Amino acid sequence: MVTSESIAKLRAQTGAGIMDCKSALTEAKGDEAKAIEVLRKKGLADAQKRSGRQAKEGLIYSYIHPGSKVGAMIEINCETDFVARTADFKNLAKELAMQVVATSPKWIRREEVPTAVIGKEMEIYSKQAENEKKPAQVIAKIAEGRLSKYYSQFCLLEQPSIRDSSGKTKVESLIGELAGKIGENITLRRFARFELGEE
Repeated sequence: MVTSESIAKLRAQTGAGIMDCKSALTEAKGDEAKAIEVLRKKGLADAQKRSGRQAKEGLIYSYIHPGSKVGAMIEINCETDFVARTADFKNLAKELAMQVVATSPKWIRREEVPTAVIGKEMEIYSKQAENEKKPAQVIAKIAEGRLSKYYSQFCLLEQPSIRDSSGKTKVESLIGELAGKIGENITLRRFARFELGEE
């Protein structure tokens, strides 16, 4: 069984992202050693070795959707100027900018969501569960599940990639895959989305 504790443990051991650890454990049916093997095959398990190295190179990438009514600008960082000039890195930057345009995220990661927003959402989800006549002992768990869906809607790294129609590939995994391939840290530092006439 995959638990939040087993995900956290695997993440501490490998340095891979939360969603990557969860899918690896699911694929390995909860077997930690097999999950590490799954991550290593994908090039995600050695991310921890790179965690001390800083990603200060990279590029600013802008994407304007056809029709020029909406666009996005992102800053994505890597460790070397060499990697920043590669086609793979530029393609990732384009994909992330297109993701921002298509999905209107509010934050990069869940840690950036203000406490007040989380509290308000939990209050709403708890009330919804009460109104649905759910048992009192499971209301908190239901609210947490709905909060996870909120994160996957508004936190860019947790969103399903627009290129994967199955919805299984998270944005965080796309970044992790390229980081594993090139052997460098890759960090999405910031983004801005612009829509014509929007305040």
